[in-house]
Amino acid sequence: MLTFAGIVLGLVLLIAGGAALVRGASEIAVKLGVSPMVVGLTIVGFGTSSPELIVNVIGALRGETGIAFGNVVGSNISNLGLVLGLSAFIAPIAIQGDLVRRELPLLLLATTMMTVLVLDGPLEGMPAMLGRTDSIVLMLMLCIFIYITALDVLRGRSGDPLLAGIEESPVAVSPAPHSGLSILFLLAGFGLLFLGGEVTIRNGVALAGILGVPPSIVGLFVVAIGTSMPELVTSAIAATRGESDLALGNVIGSNIFNSLMVLPASGLVAQIPAPEGGVEDLIFSWLLAALLVPVFFIGKARFGRKIGALYLFAYFGYAAWRIVGVI
Repeated sequence: MLTFAGIVLGLVLLIAGGAALVRGASEIAVKLGVSPMVVGLTIVGFGTSSPELIVNVIGALRGETGIAFGNVVGSNISNLGLVLGLSAFIAPIAIQGDLVRRELPLLLLATTMMTVLVLDGPLEGMPAMLGRTDSIVLMLMLCIFIYITALDVLRGRSGDPLLAGIEESPVAVSPAPHSGLSILFLLAGFGLLFLGGEVTIRNGVALAGILGVPPSIVGLFVVAIGTSMPELVTSAIAATRGESDLALGNVIGSNIFNSLMVLPASGLVAQIPAPEGGVEDLIFSWLLAALLVPVFFIGKARFGRKIGALYLFAYFGYAAWRIVGVI
């Protein structure tokens, strides 16, 4: 019980640290004259993925690569199956902005590249893993993604509903922030993130030992769902307000950052082997992303309640299958 409470405490510290980091960094950027939309698409996107990033880097440093792997792949699965499925179940998602239409193929490309680079090991007579060279390739892709997105913003694509939502975000447009307070938020965010990551990893490994399951299972479902809470809350609120582009963009952006920044950052620290069942997790994550393409481009660009319920059923069904398989 104390171990599980420790994980909850670690996740609370991670979420609080991510929020403080976003606020501090955004206010400093705005004060320096950086465009609010650029802040929203870069700093806020990084901030919402910072809990996963810190958990993974600390996990890699401690040699707990199973939790690191499970956290990223599990977060991608929960973002699509749980977060997006729940958002669509609350209110059907209709695509209105071509920014999201362009990001759907980018999501599939990022997920495919991550999957291929992990699975290319067996083709070369090696275990399935993400090495340092693979990590560099994925991070270069992230740089290209940020560059293209920033170019679109600077070219004046402010008419897109998703960008408009970001521009009006209170985080991104905080008026005349005080530099000292902003720096304090920034430092506090980093401190909470590192403390939360350490507490989460330590108690996650302990919980896996108590339950007699691999650490990757704890990372896949317990830690991953916890670190996905900001996306879950943000997307659910956006869905209830009818801001479907924002709900979908939040999930797509988070998964792109997870695949092209969070896992590669861990891979630069230490090689990340796919744990037992990790290949199946990667394939399931890819399938959830791939199914979005026909849903939006063939299904009249609409993610309705029935498909949302199907995604939720797929998520909980897969979770039950994976957990039962290791008990």
